[in-house]
Amino acid sequence: MAIDFHSAQATTTASGTVDYRLARASVLRQFEAGEVSVTDICDIHPELRRAAINVAEPIDEVCPVCEDADLRLVSYVFGPRLPKSGRCISRATELERIDQRKGVFTQYVVEVCPACSWNHLRRAHRLGQGSRPS
Repeated sequence: MAIDFHSAQATTTASGTVDYRLARASVLRQFEAGEVSVTDICDIHPELRRAAINVAEPIDEVCPVCEDADLRLVSYVFGPRLPKSGRCISRATELERIDQRKGVFTQYVVEVCPACSWNHLRRAHRLGQGSRPS
């Protein structure tokens, strides 16, 4: 794979959210220029695809690769007392409960196209009572 991650950047907001739109745009430019193949960027893990189909939040955006299907957002949270592989969040109430727990948690939101297997990290966000200033 020849994706140039040096030109791919992420930005951090004041709220502690890391936004990966610049990195996404860089990967898509490389794809459109023929520098990377569709198999390089549509390499979804089977579990992520399953989550996208069964529990993900659909959004009103068309896939940037196949331009045929709507994207979905899959959310995972990692942190203390959660499984090593994280917890896939299927309801907003789950996320609210985790945000009230002691400790620092990180939520990762991945955009996924179940049709062509495009996936890209959209943002990361800190959660939990330990992530707030005292």
